[in-house]
Amino acid sequence: MSPHYGSAGKASPDLVYPGPMRLSSRLPQGLEPNALSAALARRRAAGQAVLDLTVSNPTRCGFTYPETAIRAALAQPAVLAYDPDPLGTRSAREAVAAHHGHGLRAEDLLLTASTSEGYGLLFKLLGDPGDEVLVPSPAYPLFHWLARLEGLVARPVPSYFHERWHLDLGALEAAAGPRTQAVVVVNPNNPTGHFLSQAEWDGLTALCARRGLALLVDEVFADFALEPPNDRLATALADPAPPCPVFLLSGLSKVAALPQLKLGWIAVRGPDAAERLEALAFLADQYLSVSAPVQAAAGTLLALAPALRAQVQARLQANLATLDAALADHPHLARLPVEGGWSVLLRRPAVDADEVCALRLLEATGTLVHPGSFFDLPGDGHLVLSLLTPEADFRAGLRQIFPHL
Repeated sequence: MSPHYGSAGKASPDLVYPGPMRLSSRLPQGLEPNALSAALARRRAAGQAVLDLTVSNPTRCGFTYPETAIRAALAQPAVLAYDPDPLGTRSAREAVAAHHGHGLRAEDLLLTASTSEGYGLLFKLLGDPGDEVLVPSPAYPLFHWLARLEGLVARPVPSYFHERWHLDLGALEAAAGPRTQAVVVVNPNNPTGHFLSQAEWDGLTALCARRGLALLVDEVFADFALEPPNDRLATALADPAPPCPVFLLSGLSKVAALPQLKLGWIAVRGPDAAERLEALAFLADQYLSVSAPVQAAAGTLLALAPALRAQVQARLQANLATLDAALADHPHLARLPVEGGWSVLLRRPAVDADEVCALRLLEATGTLVHPGSFFDLPGDGHLVLSLLTPEADFRAGLRQIFPHL
């Protein structure tokens, strides 16, 4: 008889479960959906139509994919072999290096399953629990959780808008404290579309060198310039010898409009790049998460990418033109410049909070938009629309929401 059970087979008191399981403090303290998500779920559960102006999944946007070529690339004999390399297969890294150019080599790259995984590896590499990374805002809200799940703090530092968005380099330097380890920038920004200027890049790399910080540059949208200024930094790889450690992130999700084929990468440049890449490889070796099929297909997929991006680019430009035409009849509304990326910021009279406005639009018109507050836009008066939306849906959505703004 087990010493933990009596003759009746009941658990002894010392085995009684003590109560609700404690979850890590890195997780949200509550997992309830916000009001907009809850309303959206109720509407869909009731079978009510939703016109989604937030769509960011290109595979749901009506683009034409070269299905035969993609299937063939994923059916190569190499997909059946397991030959793990923490950096990723050399052939896949060579394909990524050739795609980027700017002197990038396979030896400068580490492959990941996604840019999100790339951030996780970099936060492990650069920080100890309680350390900080600075993130210019507005910004994609995922950074907060990616950092927190690694025990770090993502500290937002507001950018400012004057005819276009600008990094506030003085505010970034003032925010850098003894536990700050890195700065994260997205070039172009999501959702503002702001490309770094050459002057901002020079100031940012000098700041990081001066304060001993790493610089993480997310360039997933770099191929999608819409209204680029003349002084934009097209890619951080244009700087062959930055004075601080630079980690550039990108991946197939945006580069080839293939989010379902999980492949991202990190390019490492700057001081001690080889040693930092070796440390990254140690971290990646604990996971070995990149699948053999996508690595075997990488060269073909990247060769197909320009034609896929051309479809996306045409959609972005068409929807932006549609928005401009619609705004001509609504002088109380405006949009901010869209230097690049897949989103546009719609400016409206701030008669109610952004989240209240988005909820009101969903309930009144069945149209889903993102409130600017989701991306830490200052104040109220901004909605975020996806230019990736199918063109007919985009036109219909504007017709539905404009009378309510």
